[in-house]
Amino acid sequence: MAHLNRRDLGLFVLRAGTGAVLAAHGTQKLLGWFGGGGVEGTAAAMEHMGFTPGRESAVAAGLGEAGGGVLLALGLATPAAGAAAAGAMAGAVAVHAPAGFFAQSGGYEYPAFLGFAAAAIGLAGPGRYSLDHAMGHHFDQPWTVALAFTGCALAAAGVLSKRSKAQAPAESADEAPV
Repeated sequence: MAHLNRRDLGLFVLRAGTGAVLAAHGTQKLLGWFGGGGVEGTAAAMEHMGFTPGRESAVAAGLGEAGGGVLLALGLATPAAGAAAAGAMAGAVAVHAPAGFFAQSGGYEYPAFLGFAAAAIGLAGPGRYSLDHAMGHHFDQPWTVALAFTGCALAAAGVLSKRSKAQAPAESADEAPV
C-alpha cells in the first residue's frame, strides 16, 4: 500500500474546498442556484457594475468560477483552472475595491482570497490525488502554466481596462458642476 503523503493530501483538501466554493459561486451566476440571479439576473448586475455586454460578462464570470472550480476540485487541467478562477476573481476584486479590504464593509477580502488560492493551486500543481496525476499530467505542463496565466492575465486586464474606461465618463459627469 502506498504511503499517504501529507503534502499531497493537503493540496487535495485545498483544491477540493476552494474548487467547491468557486463552483457554488459560479452556479449562482449561471444557473441561479443557491439564491443566485442566474444568467439574466447576473447580466443585469454586470451591466450595473460596468461590465458590458452584461450577458457575455455574466457567462464568462460564471464559467471562470464554476468551470474553474470544478476542474480545481477534480485536479484536472489545474493550471488552466487556477488561472481561469483567478481571472474571474480579479473582476470581483475590482468591483469590491472601492469599499476597502474587509468583507464586512463590502470589501474585496473574500474574492481576493479565492483568487489567490486558485492561482496558488494552479501554480503549485494538483498533487498526487488528482485526475491530472492519474492521466500522467498531460494537462499540467510548464507551458500550460505559462500560457494559462498569461492568457488570463491579459484577458482580465483587458476586461478591467474596458470597464474602467466605460466608468470614467459616468464618474466625470457625476462630478460636473451644476
